[in-house]
Amino acid sequence: GSLERRRCLYLHTGRACCQMMEVLVAALILVCSSVSGGSAGGYSGLPALGGIYYYQYGGAYSGFSGADGERAQQLDQRFYLLKLPVARAAVAVGGCLLVFPCVLILIGVLRVPWHFPAWLLIECTLYIVIAVGIVPALYYFFHSLLSVYNSSVCKEREQLYQSKGYQGFWCSLHGAEIAAGLLGCMVAMAYLLSAGLAVRDYRTVHEQKQKPLQL
Repeated sequence: GSLERRRCLYLHTGRACCQMMEVLVAALILVCSSVSGGSAGGYSGLPALGGIYYYQYGGAYSGFSGADGERAQQLDQRFYLLKLPVARAAVAVGGCLLVFPCVLILIGVLRVPWHFPAWLLIECTLYIVIAVGIVPALYYFFHSLLSVYNSSVCKEREQLYQSKGYQGFWCSLHGAEIAAGLLGCMVAMAYLLSAGLAVRDYRTVHEQKQKPLQL
């Protein structure tokens, strides 16, 4: 009916479009963070992934033998455990950034801002607080990752794999981690834009609700 049409109209507003973009970017952050954490991988993961490693690592998997094999497994596990807290924190943040705009879209569809205009000011405040909070979160993310990559565990692991002719185990940020950081910056800017749109919509709703009183 007419109520359903009014609710669907919210999805065509600028604020809703911005929120849907935030959902998409947050989902990408979640994916990139998951890739960054990955699995223990390395020596223990090479055989299970089959022939693709013939191309990615420059030759058929020959494996390690004896003490080198045991050392590779130990280094893989230690490196994985070093990255695990950072990856879990990034996934948690990405999940929160995904849920937050979804909740706001639902609130908008239910026309809560029309019945309670002050909610838009609350929404604006939340957007600004989270956008500002993303800055130290990104600093922690990259600082922690660089600490892991500069560790003796990563350096020894890199040298061991290079000695066997395998590439791709470098101690440096990879594409998914850099992408997660850039997407985080995009979310912060989108949140600031949404904060401005919330203030604009608050003024619009306030003016519209005052018109019957003037008549």
